[in-house]
Amino acid sequence: MLALPVLALLAGGAAHAAPIAAGHASSPELTPGGLPTTVVPAAYRISVDTDMKALVLSGHEDIDLTVTQPVGQIILNQAGLKLESASVDGTALRISQDEAAQTATLSVPVPGQLPAGRHVLSIRYTGPIPQTPNGIYYDDYRDPKGRKKRMLVTQFEVADARRMFPSWDEPGLKATYQLSVRVPRAYTAVSNMPVTSVTKAAGRTKYVNFATTPRMSSYLLAVVAGDLGAVHGKAGDTPINVYAPSGEQKNGEYALGAATDILPYYNQYFGVPYPLPKLDLLAIPGNYEAGAMENWGAMTFIDDAVLFDPSRSSPETREWVYLVVAHEMAHQWSGDLVTMGWWNDIWLNEGFASWMETKATNHFNPGWEIWPRQHSDREAAMALDAQSTTHPIQQTIHDVSEASSAFDRISYQKGEQVIRMVENWLGEDRFRDGMRDYMKAHAYGNATSDDLWAALSHASGQDIGAVARSFVEQPGIPQVNVARRCVAGETVLTLTQGRFTIHDPHAAALKWKVPVIAGTAGGDVHKILLGKAPSTLRIAGCDHAIKINLGENGYYRTRYDAASLALLQKEFASFGPADRANILGDEFAMFQSGQASLKDYLSLVANLPATQEADIAVWQDTISHLQALDVMMTGTPAQGRFHDFARSILQGQMQRLGWDVRADEPFTDTLLRPKVIDALGQFGDRAIIIEAQGRFEKYLKSSKSLPASLIDPVATIAGREADGKTYDQIENVIRKAPDTEQKLRFFGALAASHDTALTRRTVAFAYSGSIPNGRIVRSLAVVARESGHPDEVWNIVLENQDDIRKLLAPWSQEKLLPAVAGETVNPDIAKALLSNPSSTSSRGSLISARQAADKILSNAEIYARARTQLTEWMQEKNIK
Repeated sequence: MLALPVLALLAGGAAHAAPIAAGHASSPELTPGGLPTTVVPAAYRISVDTDMKALVLSGHEDIDLTVTQPVGQIILNQAGLKLESASVDGTALRISQDEAAQTATLSVPVPGQLPAGRHVLSIRYTGPIPQTPNGIYYDDYRDPKGRKKRMLVTQFEVADARRMFPSWDEPGLKATYQLSVRVPRAYTAVSNMPVTSVTKAAGRTKYVNFATTPRMSSYLLAVVAGDLGAVHGKAGDTPINVYAPSGEQKNGEYALGAATDILPYYNQYFGVPYPLPKLDLLAIPGNYEAGAMENWGAMTFIDDAVLFDPSRSSPETREWVYLVVAHEMAHQWSGDLVTMGWWNDIWLNEGFASWMETKATNHFNPGWEIWPRQHSDREAAMALDAQSTTHPIQQTIHDVSEASSAFDRISYQKGEQVIRMVENWLGEDRFRDGMRDYMKAHAYGNATSDDLWAALSHASGQDIGAVARSFVEQPGIPQVNVARRCVAGETVLTLTQGRFTIHDPHAAALKWKVPVIAGTAGGDVHKILLGKAPSTLRIAGCDHAIKINLGENGYYRTRYDAASLALLQKEFASFGPADRANILGDEFAMFQSGQASLKDYLSLVANLPATQEADIAVWQDTISHLQALDVMMTGTPAQGRFHDFARSILQGQMQRLGWDVRADEPFTDTLLRPKVIDALGQFGDRAIIIEAQGRFEKYLKSSKSLPASLIDPVATIAGREADGKTYDQIENVIRKAPDTEQKLRFFGALAASHDTALTRRTVAFAYSGSIPNGRIVRSLAVVARESGHPDEVWNIVLENQDDIRKLLAPWSQEKLLPAVAGETVNPDIAKALLSNPSSTSSRGSLISARQAADKILSNAEIYARARTQLTEWMQEKNIK
């Protein structure tokens, strides 16, 4: 699954709340999810009748069971279903249900027991088809002609298959699935496997029967049905289809091309051919919680993650679609073919797929410079990992609410960075050979992190587990400290390690085995494995800068001494883009942690125009930090002077790029231009603001007047400067927008308004029905961040949370208040969040609340230092 974290954290801090009761402990008698291990499924045959008007379902299933010892009862999962009858081998069972535990207990008549061996369990049941986007649900949307349509959708990860059929709903309990679903005759139905037959039924409905799946986990089963069109392709002998609401399928051509390229590449890389008879990609319009989901053979995507319209989609969407398709296709092996045994190892799915998406995207689009730009994902992971509330990549998961919370930047982006570091250390070929061994050894089964380390160690002849476990099994970020001396014509570097933290004075003093690659801009490269003891590097000459983490392939921060930093600043432009972004990122982080003055970072940034810096990775890092500093300076007398400084840094790039896309420009320039325009608008560049407002007026009269790549920055600037009339115009565009991409980009424009009255309107608009339910929480977080009034947004959401929560799936319920609160620096809101009853309603809720409170407290301290140090630096530099 491609989750989209709502807490984009700048930094971490300390927060505490009372613990809540533990879930089931794993034991020989119980599965990790708390089911008895004495009864396990082998095969499901499921028939589901759906009533898409009454929005209810009725189902019947036969489950082949293996019973390992005589039992008096069978316990399995269900949520929100009503079991009408149950029998085993024809003998009726007594039914009791526990909605809090999401289980059903089926008891054998007394006296008697079910003997060990093979049995068939039969269950009849009914249940709802709700609107909240989890389990089996309905999705109402409007087609391109504005007609209201309804679609049937499933989303089962983490543990929502139990909402469509009673099951052993845990990843380690794999089985085969044969599905039949009754839907309206006009619907096209798609599932994991091909259709085997279609039978007409009463009431203008039909039964669609699908072939039996391979052994797989319950959360990977899927069915989508509605008024669907498709575009078709083929990779080797595997048909590939992209389904979308009828009339939109043409916008699936780009994703189809990506999938057709990627599948043979993955077949070769993994050494195991894609094992299913077809591969489908399905666009879900709007009401979809996840970014995308890797259902085996039937991958689902929110529409803006798989549909690309060249006439109106942004260049960011073009890149995003490619990355998401590559991510979900990587899961067809890592996650589907080989699945983690329990959610402790979710990073095996998500970290690997995140790494593989970048690898595949870079392979087919080398001009996109995707690897250097992964710097932003690395920074996002480290922001969370520096907090006191971080967690190890591999962590103990007690229940499914806690499992949902593990879909975060630690599992995804830190997992990706650790895999990248290991591959870089071992070499691409040996790493690939290890992955092939891992896939073959665990195909159609489950695996752990240790299984991966064993395969990589066997393929490489190195004990990779000793290195990897230090990053995977403990939290936090190593910090490599550099001390430089010149001895007899040689540079002698002494490297020591510590732990990088932000606002966490009581952090445990951990140690890692850190693969360090160091070198000069001229190519003198050295590798060491830094452990507890200091290490020494000797490099000929004393005059050249030596960069640690060369290529930014390692997951650690670097703190340079003054002599090293001075030489790096002098030779900054001689290093590659990834290294330049890495230096900037580390120096800003040293300021955040209180280990360095902000002036060290600002001196590097101030020199960028002089070096004619043009690389997108460097500018993405710079713009994000300048915009963050602007937020920190909000309301201070020095903010105007900071705007002058920020504009002076960016205006050269604006002159180089210009407003209009050139036919021969690199894709990276097309991506960078909107970011520069948006930033200059934020920093009060009147020429940019006036030009953007003029272009937006023309856009309202004719959408063809504005290139797709400029819609985002132009609309955002128009929204930031909006009066009531302009606000109404943007709101009207959203109401008429045909897809999620357009709705969200123009909602971002509304959110940018700093008018408090308009901010209140924007909050209400977020849950008015115009924004998809699965994006409400993220949209509210955007308003809190972009409006400049996070405290006001918190109060409004708190007042209206009952109405908002009616539209949210469980995952979003846990994120709602933390997502909004995390955008303030008000300690009172941190306390209010932690004391709110929703924050202790589940393990997942508590984790989210603590992380948000952590962010509030740490950012409050960072903001205070930034205001003082930035003001002093500008005075020293005579910036007026």
